[in-house]
Amino acid sequence: MTDSNRVLIFDTTLRDGEQSPGATMTHDEKLEIAELLDDMGVDIIEAGFPIASEGDFRAVSEIAQRSKNAVICGLARAQFPDIDRCMEAIKHAAQPRIHTFIGTSPLHRAIPNLSMDEMAERIHDTVTHARNLTDNVQWSPMDATRTEWDYLCRVIEIAIKAGATTINIPDTVGYTAPRESADLIRRLIETVPGADEVVFATHCHNDLGMATANSLAAVEAGARQIECTINGLGERAGNTALEEVVMAMKVRHDIMPFDTGIDTRKIMHISRRVATVSGFQVQPNKAIVGKNAFAHESGIHQDGMLKNAETFEIMRPEDVGLAGTSLPLGKHSGRAALRAKLKDLGTEVGDNQLKDIFVRFKDLADRKKEVFDDDILALVSATTEGADAIQLVNLRVTCGTVPAEAEIELEIDGKDQQATSEGDGPVDATFKAIRVLHPNKARLQLYQVNAVTAGTDAQATVSVRLEEDGMIATGQSAHTDTVVASALAYIQALNRLAVRRAKVGPGADKREISYKEM
Repeated sequence: MTDSNRVLIFDTTLRDGEQSPGATMTHDEKLEIAELLDDMGVDIIEAGFPIASEGDFRAVSEIAQRSKNAVICGLARAQFPDIDRCMEAIKHAAQPRIHTFIGTSPLHRAIPNLSMDEMAERIHDTVTHARNLTDNVQWSPMDATRTEWDYLCRVIEIAIKAGATTINIPDTVGYTAPRESADLIRRLIETVPGADEVVFATHCHNDLGMATANSLAAVEAGARQIECTINGLGERAGNTALEEVVMAMKVRHDIMPFDTGIDTRKIMHISRRVATVSGFQVQPNKAIVGKNAFAHESGIHQDGMLKNAETFEIMRPEDVGLAGTSLPLGKHSGRAALRAKLKDLGTEVGDNQLKDIFVRFKDLADRKKEVFDDDILALVSATTEGADAIQLVNLRVTCGTVPAEAEIELEIDGKDQQATSEGDGPVDATFKAIRVLHPNKARLQLYQVNAVTAGTDAQATVSVRLEEDGMIATGQSAHTDTVVASALAYIQALNRLAVRRAKVGPGADKREISYKEM
């Protein structure tokens, strides 16, 4: 592997990915995802936007202190206070990076009402200021793909001369196409003085479904850093998906002879964790990490797979961390077998968590004939939370030809309370009964049910997203009874809202700074 063929992977799941409405992660979840990204070989982790809120600052700061291998990057607008706050957050990282940006297209220049010359001066001053704080500075002309060519060249040259070491070219609105993306990078490298001394990066959005193609085209034209997120998580239609660009370069190394430092065997595990903590489930037909990515139902396909897996698979499931087999466990399986299965699935748990998972596993095995890998992973997701103020004790639902009625018993702050409510169906009745015992103004933004495995005894994974006073929280749970799973997910979301409300305090801004993502 030569340096000229090395492509850096810049993951922005914790910054741009978290900007997806409803994808907000807790502090501990951010730390967990950052650790997984670091462990899988991501080169640069954009940990957050430190000046946005105190919570963002604390998360970036702690990730910087914990990082082992990756460069830890913070985002900052083209303003001195942003840059100073960013440096304060990342200063303890072994390899800190400041990423500063400003919108350079006509539409974005109109927002701060700056002339071309005024913006050019600000770029010079802010990049210089950042470079005086650290020798690793990334600069981005937001909405670069809609910026006038001459002006784009001018401001990139200014940023390079001011000390930027990475120049990122964002397709902020997912407007460009592969050939155009490649031409832009190629022309910039050929035209801008000093371009050969910096790394060019590409940052694409998926509004037209071309983020992966645009990123790979940019690499072929000379970009050596791809900005991406796990599962393509991100604003609107999402960002470039890390798993897609990494596996594309791995599988088609014959025509894209580029290398990354990613351990692809860890892709599936982190994909599942991001889906769980964000509440954004991966669509079944999603490339690389979708549930059906390695499923074969057609008779012709199955026959071909039995004779030679390469007839219908261009990569092995093991290459992305998917177990080659999905042998089920049963009610007679012991704790050692469960621990071994979890290890095979890329999940390490402590003794206390294993004990909790094992109890749930035995309960599930009594209700299901076979407990598959996805069932076990769903149990893991359901046992990662700590002690909550609200816990489900018992639920009884009556529905059918009569109005649905839910009788629920909750433990709230250590005290058992009961309530009964009617509703438009069993889930509505259950949620209303919960609100009787725990009054709240939270608005249900999302209610989603997915079967974990096939069959009438399958577990249902329910995702719930709640919004209250500008704060958003998600809850997710799995159970063979869909109504019970719904209640557990709803309660988990309420518990998370309560935690955030306590941290923010009454009357405080829920997010101090809002900004347009790149």
